[in-house]
Amino acid sequence: MRCPFCGNIDTQVKDSRPAEDHVSIRRRRFCPACGGRFTTYERVQLRDLVVIKTSGKREDFDRDKLERSIRISMQKRPIDPERIDQMISGIVRRLESMGETDIPSKKIGEIVMEALARIDTVAYVRFASVYKNFQAADDFEEFVHELRPPNPPAEE
Repeated sequence: MRCPFCGNIDTQVKDSRPAEDHVSIRRRRFCPACGGRFTTYERVQLRDLVVIKTSGKREDFDRDKLERSIRISMQKRPIDPERIDQMISGIVRRLESMGETDIPSKKIGEIVMEALARIDTVAYVRFASVYKNFQAADDFEEFVHELRPPNPPAEE
């Protein structure tokens, strides 16, 4: 592992343990060249995934990009960060276990929307506004209207 401080490629592992998400390994490392200490996380990657964009462009799946977009939608929401990490790990495991290496971005969006809907409605709407490319307030109104069940008629 290359030292992020001096670039030395000969770093030493001082401590390894399971990370809090129990899906990755946390390693404390030390660089003998500069004395720097840093932490790395390793996780099992079942297969290399490729995202097929709606434009047809192909790019490597980036877990960090997925995590950033989910965390943005959950900003300032009362959700435990550990629960968010578990959700992200679950989404990635689901994608890896689909049996395909090429996954349409639309499918990833649907899986994320499904997971967000179970955790937080506000985050779900925020993510949907980007995923479905809302252009006006009417788009929000229409989407939220679809979320709400119709009101039963009032009894007289």
